[in-house]
Amino acid sequence: MRCILMNKNVPVVEVELDDDTATILKVRKNYELDFLPIGIDIKTGIPNKKELNEWWFGRCIPASRSGITPALEQLGVRYSEQLLPRCYGLSLSDQYWMKPVDSELKWKNINFFENDFSDDVGNILFGRPAAQGIDLMSPCNTSDGWLKKKWVIIDSKRYLVKAGSNPYMQEPINEVFGTRLHQRLGCKNYVSYKALLEGGVPYSVCENFINHNTELVSAVSINRSMKKSNQFSSYEHFLNACQRLGIPGMKEFVDYMLVFDYLMANTDRHFGNLGAIRNVETLEWIGPAPVFDSGTSLWHDKLTRAINPLEKMETKPFYSNISRQMRLVSDFSWIPFEELRHLEDDIREIFMPTEFIDEERIEALSNAVIGRVEELQDMALS
Repeated sequence: MRCILMNKNVPVVEVELDDDTATILKVRKNYELDFLPIGIDIKTGIPNKKELNEWWFGRCIPASRSGITPALEQLGVRYSEQLLPRCYGLSLSDQYWMKPVDSELKWKNINFFENDFSDDVGNILFGRPAAQGIDLMSPCNTSDGWLKKKWVIIDSKRYLVKAGSNPYMQEPINEVFGTRLHQRLGCKNYVSYKALLEGGVPYSVCENFINHNTELVSAVSINRSMKKSNQFSSYEHFLNACQRLGIPGMKEFVDYMLVFDYLMANTDRHFGNLGAIRNVETLEWIGPAPVFDSGTSLWHDKLTRAINPLEKMETKPFYSNISRQMRLVSDFSWIPFEELRHLEDDIREIFMPTEFIDEERIEALSNAVIGRVEELQDMALS
């Protein structure tokens, strides 16, 4: 199948897709290479096919997604890559899509920012029975991450609903607490999460922070935009790549993010949930993407008796050693420690006892977060 990779209304390259696997077999023709996804190398005038496939398949639901095997069976496909062409590769994180060369399709008529989409895929991913005549036109086909999630439309706005994991189903509540922590820290660049309870099970809900004129570019793509020199650490390389691309404000943002993640005991701040926002019309960089996807934190998978604020847990994305990573923070003077003394009350307010989280666990989390605040204050004074 021959398609044109489009960035909103701009043709980028014509490619040949394998009808079964959706693999890009060949780049047939160039159009506007300036609008290529960030991080794809161009050699002898041709975009690197391997890198283009990595980007393309990076859009699909990962094989690690909770409950993906029975969901794919209901959706009638063998693997999630086969879902990409069913929605033209459209996403709610950017404006890229695959237009069949012989079609008259227009972005304005099919994009998920301005047009309704099917709930079928999202419901099936959440383990609900399949309807007759499943409609696969859904942005859920291009959502990443290992936890169950789905896109929904509420009052014409696009929201992401995300589940937790056993045994505590704690990740959604962590996101809500993270929102309160951002407020305590005085941050303005974060995604706000609210909790939703359905049948006693908690979910997090957040509004999409990308609109029809912008795109989220992950740190993975930013890092790939320039070759890494061995003389630079991954931290230095990332900031160098941001500077080369012209992304403003990233150093200060990373400082903040590292402090926030330390207080949250976040163990999963990888290069896929860190990035920047670009205007797809002008290709101008707006700045760092807001802090998002912080649920894998607060000892979410630890037994209550194992919750320890002083635990030297492995960290991401720059160093696995938490002390070494925190030494990257150049300034602690902005931290409103007086505000952080109220986090104990916030924990008790937000982590209401459920069938998954009891009073003992809430007390342990409260003590642990205060312990992290005290440790952070020691770092600031040292």
